[in-house]
Amino acid sequence: MGVGRYGRMTRRRLLASAALFVSAGLAPRASARNFTGGVLPWEPSLTAPPTPVRPGPWLYFTTDEAAAVEAIADRLITADDSGPGGKQAGCAVFIDRQLAGSFGDSSRLYMRAPFANGTPSQGPQSPIVPKERYRTSLAALDEYCKTTFASKGFASLDATQQDQVLSGLESGKIKLKDGSGKEFFETVLANTMEGFFADPIYGGNRDMAGWKLIGFPGARYDYRDFVDKHNQPYPLPPVSIQGRSDWTVPG
Repeated sequence: MGVGRYGRMTRRRLLASAALFVSAGLAPRASARNFTGGVLPWEPSLTAPPTPVRPGPWLYFTTDEAAAVEAIADRLITADDSGPGGKQAGCAVFIDRQLAGSFGDSSRLYMRAPFANGTPSQGPQSPIVPKERYRTSLAALDEYCKTTFASKGFASLDATQQDQVLSGLESGKIKLKDGSGKEFFETVLANTMEGFFADPIYGGNRDMAGWKLIGFPGARYDYRDFVDKHNQPYPLPPVSIQGRSDWTVPG
C-alpha cells in the first residue's frame, strides 16, 4: 500500500502516520458541539451518536467526481498482498458522506473573517469550505487532465499517468485552474487516510481493513488482560462501534 510509483509515501511511512489519526480517536473531525448538542451547561444523554453509513448512491459527489476520487484513493493507497486499496476500502464513500454532512460546509467551525495566513499547526485558514474545495478542484483537475491527455479524465488515465498528475500536484508543479493544486492534494490525501483508518460506521475502512493492517483493536471496551503484554501483537480481531458483522444474537 504505497502511494504509487513516484515514492511519496511507502506503506511503512503511511502506517506510521496512521497512529496520529488513530490516537486522535475513532471518529472523524469533531468539536465539542458534536457531543453536547450545542446546549450548555452539559447534561447526561445530550450526545449526538454517529449515524451509520448505509450502502446507496453518492450523497455529494456526482458520478464523474466519485470516479475521480476513487481513482485517486486507489493510487494513494494501492492494493497489494497486505490488503485492499483505497477504493475497495471505501475511502471515497467516507469522503462523500463527510462532505454531505457538517464537515463539508464547516457548520461546526468558526468561519467568520478575517482569514489570515496561519501556521501549519493551525490548519486551513480559508473561507472555502471542504465541499467547495472538492467541487472546484475536481472540475479543475478534470479540465487539466482532458487538456493534457487527449480528452481523458483522471479516472481514465493509466496508473503511470495518474501518478504523474498526483506527483505534480504534490510538488506544486501542476497548478489547477482554480488556484489549487498542492492544497487539494494534501486535502484529499488526508481525507483518504482518515477514511482508511476511521471507524467503519462512517463508510470507510471497509471490513476494518485498515485496522487489520496495523493490528489496531478498534472499539473494544476491555484491554485489562493485555495491558502488560508490551510489544506483542494483539491477538483478537478488531471491533467497530457497531460491533462485528460475524456477531449474532440468538433469536
